[in-house]
Amino acid sequence: MASSMGGMFPGQQPPGAHPVGGPGGPGQPGFPGTATRPQGNNTLVDELEASFEACFASLVSQDYVNGTDQEEIRTGVDQCIQKFLDVARQTECFFLQKRLQLSVQKPEQVVKEDVSELRNELQRKEMLVQKHLSKLHHWQQVLEDVSVQHRKPSDLPPPGPLAFLEQASASLPPAPLKPN
Repeated sequence: MASSMGGMFPGQQPPGAHPVGGPGGPGQPGFPGTATRPQGNNTLVDELEASFEACFASLVSQDYVNGTDQEEIRTGVDQCIQKFLDVARQTECFFLQKRLQLSVQKPEQVVKEDVSELRNELQRKEMLVQKHLSKLHHWQQVLEDVSVQHRKPSDLPPPGPLAFLEQASASLPPAPLKPN
């Protein structure tokens, strides 16, 4: 991946300013998975990749797994991670500088990108609103179905204070008439 991007970052810091490899530099015996890279044409992407490989190698290295000095292991891993973070910051800075150059040289391109991002965000939010509306309609229908089911069995007027007595008396047979 990095080899296809070679020469992509002209004008960066000299390669000697950022040693490649683990805490001890390239080819440190503690990092068997780290390949030594030529120091001549390193780009920020190459350095980022190498520092990531060094971090990964420090975590899986047999020397660290079998090592007993936890403080030495922690220091080595911390150095690798710090190196990776430093190179990541430099890479981010490079891309921010390129973005700034683009905004100065072609402001209309930045506006087009912003408009495109806003359209995408609006479309995403519209889809979210539609999703919530469909859920709302579904639950309104469920609520309506439940309320209709509860009304059907009773079909009686709303209960008043004597509703129970009225209901009980309605189910009794008519009283026999008394002969005079």
